[in-house]
Amino acid sequence: MTNDRKARAERAETMRKDREKAERKQRNMISVAIVAVVVVLIGVAAWGITSINKENKKNDVVIEPRNLVDQSVPYVPAENVVVAENAPVVEVFEDFLCPACGQFDAYMGPTLKAAAEAGEIQLRFMPFSFLHNMSTNDYSHRAMNLAMCVVDEKGPEAFWDVKAALFANQPAEGGPGPEDDELLELAAGAGVTGIEACVTKQKFVPWIDEIKDTFSKERKISGTPTMHINGKESDARSPEDFAAAVASAKK
Repeated sequence: MTNDRKARAERAETMRKDREKAERKQRNMISVAIVAVVVVLIGVAAWGITSINKENKKNDVVIEPRNLVDQSVPYVPAENVVVAENAPVVEVFEDFLCPACGQFDAYMGPTLKAAAEAGEIQLRFMPFSFLHNMSTNDYSHRAMNLAMCVVDEKGPEAFWDVKAALFANQPAEGGPGPEDDELLELAAGAGVTGIEACVTKQKFVPWIDEIKDTFSKERKISGTPTMHINGKESDARSPEDFAAAVASAKK
């Protein structure tokens, strides 16, 4: 091999080695870039999952709703109504999944509201959610939570409108009740919006359980509907019997 050929061969080999070195460097840079992108994507995905989980996390802290009176929701009559000094306190313990409560509300609800609106009684709704195992999607808890979200954020007047809507659209026991989005639509139909976060996070469920236990122990409540007049259980289930019971309580 002549010197020129040998020199050309050496230059070619050097160039080949330089190309391979440059290609390895480029491949390494691409690999590093891919790894960096993957790390970033994993981080973004993890952040997204954490954010979603945080947003969807159910509340596990006992928080009492605002606007209650002695752990109950008061019926508020019109501003010009004067409540009689001897108007008895009528407390009705109810569960929104309870069929008997729905029947009681349909039959006796207008009588109770009329008496409260006339200032003859002080009407109170007492939350007693205990039928958790009587639906396939925990409707008892979720419906009561919706109602407590309403009274907390919108006040007692709005609550009574939503209460009527819940009983008017009461599901049957044993199957699924309306999901949260359906409950929110129901509330919107009753004029209440802006409670989505409270409903989806089940903000008041821990308190609902606590107050149910409190009423069970301190008020001896074991089922619904249960009505107390001035703290004593009443079995009045007709307008006539109720009028008599109220008259007796005023004496």
